[in-house]
Amino acid sequence: MAALTAFVQNLLGGLLIGGVYALIGSGLSLIFGVMRVINFSHGEFVAIGMYFALALNQWIGLDPYLSLLIALPGGYLLGLVVERLMLNRLVDAPEGSTLLATLGLGLVLSNTLHLAFGAEPKSVYTSYATKTIGLGSITLSVPLMLAGAAALLIIGVLSFFLTRTELGRAVRATAQNRLGAELVGIDTRSIHGFVFGVGAMLVVAVGVILIPLLFVTPTIGSTYTVKAFVVTVLGGLGNTTGAIAGGLVLGVVEVLGASYLSTAYRDAYGLLAFLLLLLFRPHGLLGRRTRRV
Repeated sequence: MAALTAFVQNLLGGLLIGGVYALIGSGLSLIFGVMRVINFSHGEFVAIGMYFALALNQWIGLDPYLSLLIALPGGYLLGLVVERLMLNRLVDAPEGSTLLATLGLGLVLSNTLHLAFGAEPKSVYTSYATKTIGLGSITLSVPLMLAGAAALLIIGVLSFFLTRTELGRAVRATAQNRLGAELVGIDTRSIHGFVFGVGAMLVVAVGVILIPLLFVTPTIGSTYTVKAFVVTVLGGLGNTTGAIAGGLVLGVVEVLGASYLSTAYRDAYGLLAFLLLLLFRPHGLLGRRTRRV
């Protein structure tokens, strides 16, 4: 019985952190699905969100979750500026150009954070940082539950927007056929700016959600860039629904691996699952197989 309780507790913990991973992957998958841009600076926006929440907490004592009210529009505006100043100029350039541009952007952002905040790890202490909630014999961390719930709520809002609004339909039309969307009057360049802004907003939100749980350093973004790619490939590149499934799978694999094998190799378990999926289902869990003609 104790073994079953431990398994269920680990499974729930994995699903909660998997919801956060799903939010990271949804942003990257949305950007790739619409813009066909592989964003190698994706994880740096997570770090920006973490430092943003840290700064507001230190300056005015604002709780990280309340800082989401500022971080969400701020993340969108930051992404929009990046798209307008850099990526918008590379719409018709070879794919390697955008890849190198986002890689360089990631280096600039991480070094800017290093100059602004220093290299030492920092975190936010909250009144609920060490609190837990008991569900029968199962105990879950309050910050982890808040992080998972916030991530799933944001994903739900994103899903509603993409499927139920006129702008969301324009985004999906651009993703399916850019030329066809332009022929029916959709300004695809504006859609690209909007989508990159939304993608940046999602991962900035992830940073805010994670800061009560983790320490932040200027180089932490590279870790989350890797996780974002693992999640999107697990779910099927460009498939936002698949990114949700990929994030949940990654979270469960990491937590179960750390609990039953070794915590030292937690990140490696997700990479192992990623490699196995590429071998047996290279188009992802929910991706579609395409034929070359």
